Amino acid sequence: MADEHQFIENGLQRSQIDEFFSEELGRAGYGGMDVAKTPMGTQIVLKAEKPGMVIGKGGENIRKVTTALEEQFDLEDPQIDVQEVDEPDLNARIVADRLANALERGWYFRKAGHTTIDRIMDAGALGAEIVLSGKVTGARSRVEKFNRGYIKHNGEPAEEIVDEGQGVAVMKLGTIGVTVKIIPPNAELPDDFRVHDDVDPAEVVPDAVEANETEGVEELLEGEPEEAEAAETGAEAPAEDAVEPEPEIDEETVEEVIEEEVAGDEDEDDEDVETPDESPIEEELDELEEDVEAEAEELMAEMDDEEADADESDEGGDA
Repeated sequence: MADEHQFIENGLQRSQIDEFFSEELGRAGYGGMDVAKTPMGTQIVLKAEKPGMVIGKGGENIRKVTTALEEQFDLEDPQIDVQEVDEPDLNARIVADRLANALERGWYFRKAGHTTIDRIMDAGALGAEIVLSGKVTGARSRVEKFNRGYIKHNGEPAEEIVDEGQGVAVMKLGTIGVTVKIIPPNAELPDDFRVHDDVDPAEVVPDAVEANETEGVEELLEGEPEEAEAAETGAEAPAEDAVEPEPEIDEETVEEVIEEEVAGDEDEDDEDVETPDESPIEEELDELEEDVEAEAEELMAEMDDEEADADESDEGGDA
């Protein structure tokens, strides 16, 4: 048989045995079981609120249960160990059965839920949750929840720390499912922390203090890293591998050199540009001005001559 099929078969057998115990030992306050297969046989640890009812008078009841396990589930030499539950109010399986019985006896669901969860918290639980699902009061199904304290719903803490139990209440209108989740008082959650005031670290974390003393962390932190490395290696690096440090550059000197280079470049540009000679341009302008003046004088003379001719013609007409 493959390993996967073997795991499935073992899980199915475990569920069937758990259901058998809940039916046979319900009145004794059945609180769960642990099954372990050993070379000597199958070891079963039962948790019950009333171990005397599980064992029976002269061990009669426990022998009957052992015979039923051999015949129905084909277990080899089952050995049953009955343990009493220290605090029944912190066992989710027992609390779920009690709540289901209270609902069957006619308790109102709110009163039964609040009373049960108060008893759980009074017993010292860190948190609890009760879920009732089904036809609680009428013909229509619904879900009612009762919460107290702190509860985990997912992740590894929800599987390892939270104690979960189920029960069923058979009512006239239908069945009501009861689910109870409890976080026990001594549970260590991943997000828990404690602050110690005025306490010597050696008393709280002696292992960490010894590790710091042996490794000499404080001495390494006080000294320079280069000196610490040299002390550990005990040898100096060869001169050939040593890299000479680069000389430091003064920023002011660099700025002065850059300004001088820029000024020299500007002087060279001024020398390269040829400025045109202004003397020929001035002579041309003078010649133009003389020509314009000569033309203006000629025009004035012509105008004077025309005026003189006009006067003479006017005089001759009058005569």
